[in-house]
Amino acid sequence: MLSTNSIIASDLEHISSAKLPWHLLSNKVIMVTGGGGFLGSYLIKSLLAANKKYDLNLKVICVVRSLHIAQQRLVDCLIQPALSLIKHDISQPLPSNFPAADFIIHCASQASPKYYGVDPVGILKANCSGTMNLLDHAVRHRSNSFLFFSSGEIYGVSDHTDKQIKEQDYGYLDPMYVRSCYAESKRIGETMCVAWSHQHDLHTNVVRPFHTYGPGMALNDGRVFADFVADVLANRNIVLKSDGLAIRPFCYVADATLGFLTVLLKGDRSQAYNVANPNAELSIKDLAYTVASLFPERGIGVSFDIAPSSNAYLKSPIIRQCPSINKIAAIGWMPDIDISSGFKRTILSYI
Repeated sequence: MLSTNSIIASDLEHISSAKLPWHLLSNKVIMVTGGGGFLGSYLIKSLLAANKKYDLNLKVICVVRSLHIAQQRLVDCLIQPALSLIKHDISQPLPSNFPAADFIIHCASQASPKYYGVDPVGILKANCSGTMNLLDHAVRHRSNSFLFFSSGEIYGVSDHTDKQIKEQDYGYLDPMYVRSCYAESKRIGETMCVAWSHQHDLHTNVVRPFHTYGPGMALNDGRVFADFVADVLANRNIVLKSDGLAIRPFCYVADATLGFLTVLLKGDRSQAYNVANPNAELSIKDLAYTVASLFPERGIGVSFDIAPSSNAYLKSPIIRQCPSINKIAAIGWMPDIDISSGFKRTILSYI
């Protein structure tokens, strides 16, 4: 089994059963950077599940900064002969023996807002230097494809919060605000993918995830939806540190992973795709009440304790950000899981 957790196991079965051109991965080597992270590890598990289901004979190389964290996240997969782990910080030059890969998926990035104020340099290095190192490596070894994990944060602050954001719509980002280290470096990472594709004939794609949650996410990573799940698991009331009026779309990780794989296998060259669930959009306050109500026997309440922002956690200036997914829908992907089902599955996965 690729997971002894019944929720994750059913997610992997659902993902690997999707009608995707899995045969394109036959006998291929797939490198995933940041494979010890939340999104990267789910992607690796899904690739290994497809490998078993379709006998693809693929190889998955997981590149991580911390072998210990990766081994914890991928504990049920470590005996798989198709999986190998490599320790390396991709913001540093790649060693001469760094392995070649047919597909490179660059997930390595610190996405938690709690690090924007304490390690902005590290965030910039992973998204800029790391992306350059990997793109050069892909060109050198003539990789089939390069997939870059960007973010919905790249859209910045829009004046049109009543409209869904299409891939060509961009708002304001202040480059002199330290919190912009994440969104600005994701923006330049996207431009680098287009530039390397244009100049070196490399097939590149970009995915832009929005507020992805689910089993395996770190419950202390500083994002409110992780805090809410941790509160329910600890049988404590949810305490909001803001007015909770900001509106976000929340996407269950199995849905998102299917979106990433759809772009990997079917995406048009040098294109970016939103990966989100616009039908699961609600305010932070409403999300708190929704999550609190999922297990009424626990008696979880919701209260407010609005405190000034710290230097570590820098509040987003975005009030509402709802993406259009028409572009990715055109190549065959739609999310399925609603908020109540997704968060209930998430909480049960930890119990």
